[in-house]
Amino acid sequence: DLSCRGSTLNDATTMAAVESLKVNATSKFATLDVASLDVSHVTPAAAKASAAGKKSGSSGAASAGPAAGFEDAADAFVGTLLSELGGGPVGNSLELAERFGVDHQEVLVRALKTLEAALYATSNKLEFDVFELSAEGAAIIAKGKTPEKVLFDVLTPEGVATSELERLVGKECVKIGLGPNMKNKWASNDKAKSTVKRIADPASVVDTVLEQLKALAASPQGQGLAKKDIDGLIKRKLAAKKKRTFFEIARGPSYAPTFEKQEAEITIGMVQSGEWKDAQFKAYNFEADGAPVGGGYFHPLLKVRAEFRRILMGMGFQEMPTNRWVESSFWNFDSLFQPQSHPARDAHDTFFIKNPASTLKVPEDYYQRVKAQHETGGHGSIGYRTVFKQEEAFKNLLRTHTTAISAQMLYKLAQQEGGFTPKKYFSIDRVFRNESMDKTHLCEFHQVEGLVADYDLSLKDLIGQIRTFFEAIGITQLRFKPAFNPYTEPSMEVFGYHPDLKCWTEIGNSGMFRPEMLAPMGLPPNVRVIAWGLSLERPTMIKYRISNIRDLFGHQVDIGQTKSAPLARFP
Repeated sequence: DLSCRGSTLNDATTMAAVESLKVNATSKFATLDVASLDVSHVTPAAAKASAAGKKSGSSGAASAGPAAGFEDAADAFVGTLLSELGGGPVGNSLELAERFGVDHQEVLVRALKTLEAALYATSNKLEFDVFELSAEGAAIIAKGKTPEKVLFDVLTPEGVATSELERLVGKECVKIGLGPNMKNKWASNDKAKSTVKRIADPASVVDTVLEQLKALAASPQGQGLAKKDIDGLIKRKLAAKKKRTFFEIARGPSYAPTFEKQEAEITIGMVQSGEWKDAQFKAYNFEADGAPVGGGYFHPLLKVRAEFRRILMGMGFQEMPTNRWVESSFWNFDSLFQPQSHPARDAHDTFFIKNPASTLKVPEDYYQRVKAQHETGGHGSIGYRTVFKQEEAFKNLLRTHTTAISAQMLYKLAQQEGGFTPKKYFSIDRVFRNESMDKTHLCEFHQVEGLVADYDLSLKDLIGQIRTFFEAIGITQLRFKPAFNPYTEPSMEVFGYHPDLKCWTEIGNSGMFRPEMLAPMGLPPNVRVIAWGLSLERPTMIKYRISNIRDLFGHQVDIGQTKSAPLARFP
């Protein structure tokens, strides 16, 4: 039998020897009494070297340490800490780490946390200030002189030119040392002649800062040094103030002289072998916080939409119900006085529904008035002089604009009991168009629409509403250009100045609804309706500096960008 009782493992070589003995013991070439091995003094370097040796190919080697099977120096130090607690509380963990030659944070504190988790020990965390020399401070001690003393030693009573001093001791040394020489009245500086001369007796000059640095190196807590001296060293960046932490350690409620490793969970292997019956398990901490759960995030479009809603409601607008995406061609086109032969009604521009392909009904009296307006005209118009087909009007489609809802709201406004009352409506919702997709166009997007229905409105009122809205979202430079829309006359395109692109860009469309659209609804003759619209995507792209619309909306969207997008706020 080969016994290692009482041995202290201090280096990697001894650790490797023990591992080798274990291998021999396994092969029945030797026997080894591991239980009595004292590994309390295993250094971190030794443990690390041993672990590296096992990784590099020491097959079959068990871990060095007590019976619990510790694999590193921190685990091995658990036994030492328990032994110390057996004699009473530990007053200062730093002193204990120094006494056993182990790293305080990586070894002792890790061992303490292991014991605390198993309730073998309790601790009280304390702090105190220490002062550490900087690299420059340590270099001064190594050199034996401060820069001011180095400079002083080359000065003469007659004076030395600044350029010569820089050549002798270096420009940096002159820059640092000249000030203290002047402050200590060791030298004087003749700026007119660019010379520095010695005025103090060399025998009376004491390198005080050097002595302070030596004292601080000998006593990191600064004993024997005045506060102003330490502050002076910190100001010159020769030292730094840091917090040191230590622990007062006492026995815990589950203290025992030997540590039994506690399992965190039951494994399949433990169930199959029955080990779980005798195993010690860690107690559940029901007060601990759970893992953070990622919540939902508002899409940038929704953030801008919320801000637009706030602005429009602040202007006195009421939101329209736009939650129905499927509309009939009658409400989407015919009620707006858009001809049934218009190119926008072709399949290459509009998504038509296959099932159900047709709507069931529309208001019959209103339908007949719209049909007559298209075929024969009225209210100052000659109409389109074409046959109005019901099968075309009843086709179902994905709405191409939210103006289909505007038409329904205006019809209800005209038919309400008590007659017409002025209203201001808005909507922000999704619309669909069969367009070629690129970095600025998608087949589905969001339309912002606002309208005002009141008596005797004019183009001036429309421009005023548009200016009020766009100024609220920070676009103050506006231009208006005449345009054509099937259901508004006059019509205007709205342009805004883009401060990033340094150019004017189209930001919306607007106009006054035609009498051919309003009269069949039953609105009074002197009621005018002004309206404007824009996409939600374009201002959102400008707000968040997004150049490709597919990076904003669709399957290519970066979820991380959605999470990090700030709230949308407009001046």
